[in-house]
Amino acid sequence: MKPFSSRLPRLGTENAFAVITKAKKFEREVLQPQGKHLVYLQIGEPGFDTPENINKAAIRAIKDNQTHYTATPGIHELREAVARESSRNSCMPYEAEDVVIVPGGKPVMFYMIQALIDPGDEVIIPNPGYPIYGSVTEFLGGKVVPIQLKEENNFNFSAEELERCITPKTKLIIVNSPQNPTGGVYTKELLGQIAEIAIRHDLWVLSDEIYDKIVHDGTHVSITSFAGMPERTVLLNGCSKAYAMTGYRVGWSVTKNREMAIALERLACNDVSCVNTMAQFAALEALTGSVTQKAVDKMVIEYRQRRDLMVKLVNEIPGMRCHSPKGAFYLMVNVRRLLDALKITGAEFCDRVMKEANVLILPGTVFGLFGDDFVRFSYVSTEEKIKEGLARIRDWIQKIALPL
Repeated sequence: MKPFSSRLPRLGTENAFAVITKAKKFEREVLQPQGKHLVYLQIGEPGFDTPENINKAAIRAIKDNQTHYTATPGIHELREAVARESSRNSCMPYEAEDVVIVPGGKPVMFYMIQALIDPGDEVIIPNPGYPIYGSVTEFLGGKVVPIQLKEENNFNFSAEELERCITPKTKLIIVNSPQNPTGGVYTKELLGQIAEIAIRHDLWVLSDEIYDKIVHDGTHVSITSFAGMPERTVLLNGCSKAYAMTGYRVGWSVTKNREMAIALERLACNDVSCVNTMAQFAALEALTGSVTQKAVDKMVIEYRQRRDLMVKLVNEIPGMRCHSPKGAFYLMVNVRRLLDALKITGAEFCDRVMKEANVLILPGTVFGLFGDDFVRFSYVSTEEKIKEGLARIRDWIQKIALPL
């Protein structure tokens, strides 16, 4: 048979899914026969059910026979709602024609990078960061230029560090705030500096703001709030995180650059035709429903309480330390002392935690080369599970009696 394309091996993956597949197999074949179970403290999925008014909107759409194709960029009412919502954080208003509805956030990454990148073009990507940014860039022949998110700087970088990353081949800067996996939030000052650099060097920006409603300290600031940025920025957002709608698969791109909006729509048409119609009506309810925001506020309050609990308990474990994250629902925990004492990698450490303490967490290297000192926790689970999981890890570390 003819071989696969030469570019296919360059396509990475989201290893969090591979880890959970392995964990489920271990739990099913090893732990459950012993009457034991894993505590899952790694997953990046909201720890709440979708608000009932949103589910009812999807059911209502089915009963109303809203079960056919829509226009590729989405139903007009949803595009208008997204435009209004996105305009709140922007220096200029968006219109429905600036919006393309897509099945989740990943297509926005794929479509924008595909629209921009020729072989050899460079993309500046935060690291540790969401792995799909780099996977798509390398698949399309681009070069990933990682910029380190530093623990001592609350997982921000500096404008000077960004300047040093730019070359004549640079085409795109990826911004993610609040961040996955660190929970960091870019300061307004830094976002303004990124905007100035992007304008001065004539660069595009992909701003992943999927966690914009999950901010624990301060308020969310979008890079589109700075003059000149809506025209050179593609804003990525969606329903998955804020509204606990991961399975609905509804995301969107927003940009004031008309050529880019047309390119994104064309790519979406070739790829998926349109987003599930019933899910679009559910998303419309999420953005416009009178009770939705109260549900979101309640979730964020609970996440904040879980964050505070997890930060306290993690910092009580010998060999672990962490900052209190300002957004999202992730905790990047420094375990370098433990790794050195055990003489193992982060991946090996997490494997031992799973098998010996029966808790699932993720190695920081899943999120890039600058994640090698860290493991990532998620605090979407209940307070009871957080307490149980961290007690197991603490007891395990005490049992193996490391010289810390």
